[in-house]
Amino acid sequence: MADELGARAPKYHRVADALRREIKNGDLPPGHRLPAETTLVERFRVSLPTIRQALGVLRAEGLIESRHGIGTFVKEQRRLQRRSRGRYGNARNHQKLLTHHLRHEILFAGRGQVPAHIAEVMGVEPGTEVVIRRRHLFNKETNQPEEIGASYFPVEMADGTFLAEPEVAPKALFLCVEELTGRKYSQAQDQWIARMPTAEESAALDLPTGAPVLHVIHCARDENGDVLEVSESVWPADRVVLIDEYPIDQEPDDSAAPSEI
Repeated sequence: MADELGARAPKYHRVADALRREIKNGDLPPGHRLPAETTLVERFRVSLPTIRQALGVLRAEGLIESRHGIGTFVKEQRRLQRRSRGRYGNARNHQKLLTHHLRHEILFAGRGQVPAHIAEVMGVEPGTEVVIRRRHLFNKETNQPEEIGASYFPVEMADGTFLAEPEVAPKALFLCVEELTGRKYSQAQDQWIARMPTAEESAALDLPTGAPVLHVIHCARDENGDVLEVSESVWPADRVVLIDEYPIDQEPDDSAAPSEI
């Protein structure tokens, strides 16, 4: 079995590498059905458990998918583009929801206790009551789940308003909040976390075994530094590409520590 990993690599990694290269160079194009496991056993001269381990690696990488009762196929490598900086400006220009290819479903809206990881960002005690909007987003064409998440608002700002109602906002949520409060979103911070999903997230996003997720926690503040909203989103890592466009500073920043560069 010729490969680029060397003879010391585990057999299943060497099988996965060979199939991965065939997918990347187009020998196994998107939508192509992979040979049966027994055929792969004969081709690579390895055991059936080894083949299944190799396919598990490719499945976790998002390169293949198994369809129950049909077989295993090469996945389309279309990824949703997610933008961090610039999305507020785009939304202000369009004054409408930009995720037109996604269907929003509001699972819950109302008062609830803030989880500890969000409380830390908001600067409140865990268990503090806030207004929560939990959502799922689905691809309109395939009905595939693409995102799960939630937004958290201070009670004194959002309780008794449409934010506590389980209706999809008619435009970008931050525009609705600005109209409601008369305050502008002026500062934002994103925390990006790559991790394995919880059992609930894996089921909700229809993830294969071993597939990771991207978890972003976004905190938006007004001109005075007060929190207007903290939101979190969880995305299948193999279905998104992150785009971050920003101006490059032309002068040195004396406040930046070496670890921040």
